[in-house]
Amino acid sequence: MKRYLVSALQFILKTLAHATIWRYRPGIVGVTGSVGKTSTKLAIATVLANERSVRVSPGNFNNELGLPLAVLGDWQEIRGLLFWPRVIVAALWRLIVKVADYPEILVLEYGVDRPGDMRRLVSIARPNLSIVTAVGEIPAHVEFFSKPEAVAREKARLIECLPVASFAVLNRDSDMVMELKDRTRAHLITFGFSRDADVAISGYENRTENGRPAGIGLKLNYGGASVPVRLDGVFGRAQAYAAAGAACVGIVFGMNLLKIAEALKGYRPPRGRMELFLGLKPQSIVLDDSYNANPLSVEAALDTLKDLPAKRRIAVLGDMREIGKYAMAAHEDIGRTAAKVVDIIVTIGPLAKFIAEGAKKGGLKKGEIFSFETAEEAHSVVQDLMKSGDVVLVKGSRAVALEKVVQEIIAKPEMPPEAR
Repeated sequence: MKRYLVSALQFILKTLAHATIWRYRPGIVGVTGSVGKTSTKLAIATVLANERSVRVSPGNFNNELGLPLAVLGDWQEIRGLLFWPRVIVAALWRLIVKVADYPEILVLEYGVDRPGDMRRLVSIARPNLSIVTAVGEIPAHVEFFSKPEAVAREKARLIECLPVASFAVLNRDSDMVMELKDRTRAHLITFGFSRDADVAISGYENRTENGRPAGIGLKLNYGGASVPVRLDGVFGRAQAYAAAGAACVGIVFGMNLLKIAEALKGYRPPRGRMELFLGLKPQSIVLDDSYNANPLSVEAALDTLKDLPAKRRIAVLGDMREIGKYAMAAHEDIGRTAAKVVDIIVTIGPLAKFIAEGAKKGGLKKGEIFSFETAEEAHSVVQDLMKSGDVVLVKGSRAVALEKVVQEIIAKPEMPPEAR
């Protein structure tokens, strides 16, 4: 019965979304990939909002319920049994009485868990422009697919559906993404650190102020022009990719690099994605990347940790879920990588024990490795381990709830401190 009701609700929301798109004719920018979807989505919205009215899908509204919700209204979260009747009534009202404040552009995230997901999502809201951020060798949700390449092909449906006059924005540095380029009839525009990218990133650096990490700096290069971009309170090459991907979209919409760089000053990272907080101990820093994790994103987070100045580097790493048969080997590989970067590693979750095994094989000593089943068991130990001048990275899949650790080791858990 419950499954029937969910299917009925999906059908109603899809029908209302179709009618709303027909009524208001918004431009639709679709974002997909294994990592960086949300950051890129928010960076795109930041750039386009400088000249257009924009709505961006909130949080993880990227499935058959969340995607139409983002089309139908500025709903931020699902609350209570009366929520859905409210959504339906409000959507019908907007169809009957055309409102003046419906956005010109929708920036929507398209998530893929299983085969066929992207086809169903595209049937709800077909984008006019699509961007693929990155697809790793072991992407998230691969456990429901035959192999990683099948995940990439599923995501490719977001560019396959584009008409000839549209644009497909692809990450030039991701081999698996670039293998998808022949699957679309649309014009291609690429971004990345590669010099061959249409929008090329150069001069990337981690910025410090008063001896403390402050953000990143980079240059965006396009068509012979180059502009500096400064992003405060964000870290990692993933954020540089988000800025470059957003620049591609801005260029498609007729913006020049100067306007794009100016708009990007207002970009802020989504919660739990490489956010910078002051730690409990003096001069300590916490990098909160706890929202989610897969092998590619954990490697990127460790690269960022390695580049930041610190007396010691501590990694608190949780399970990477939904990678199926690749789980044991992937977690061990992360442990070996982490051993080259960190002084102390704390693992949380049953799968993360393989990270500990990999770290041990990678050279960390027994007294430098700590393993726990849950976040609740770990946070007091992490507090005790932290010392003045440490930088602590916290990263894991959402199911491990590592935000609980973050709340216990930052200086002011009730509000983000002025460390950005």
